[in-house]
Amino acid sequence: MSKQDCIREVADLNQINRCINSLEQVDTSIYKLTDILKLAANDVRLKILFLLNTEEKLCPCDLGDILNMSIPAISQHLRKLKDGGLVNTTRDGQVIFYSLNPVFKKILSPIFGHINNNQLLKVLAA
Repeated sequence: MSKQDCIREVADLNQINRCINSLEQVDTSIYKLTDILKLAANDVRLKILFLLNTEEKLCPCDLGDILNMSIPAISQHLRKLKDGGLVNTTRDGQVIFYSLNPVFKKILSPIFGHINNNQLLKVLAA
C-alpha cells in the first residue's frame, strides 16, 4: 500500500481488498459502459439515442429534419453509434431505418427518464 499524501491513521485492508475484488469482477462491464458513455457524450449522438429510445425507428432524413443537420453529418454520427453496437439498422426498399439496440435501451432508458420534463435539472439542483 502506498501512503502518498493520505492522512488516515490506519487503512481498512478488508475494505480495500473487497473493493479491489469487486472491481476485478466488473472490469469488463466497466470498460464496455465507458465505451457506451464515450459515444453518448456527444450532444448530437445523445439526442439521436434519446429520439431512438422514444421512437421505434428513424431514418437519417428524419433525424436531419429533426436536428436541422445535413444527412452526411447525421450519417457520420449514426455510423459511430452502429459501430459501437448501440443502434441497429433495417432496410425498407432503399431507406435504412435506425433503432436503438434493445440491450442498450434497457441501460439508457432510465437515464432518458431523467431528461424527460427536465427532471435531470431538478435532480441536479437538489
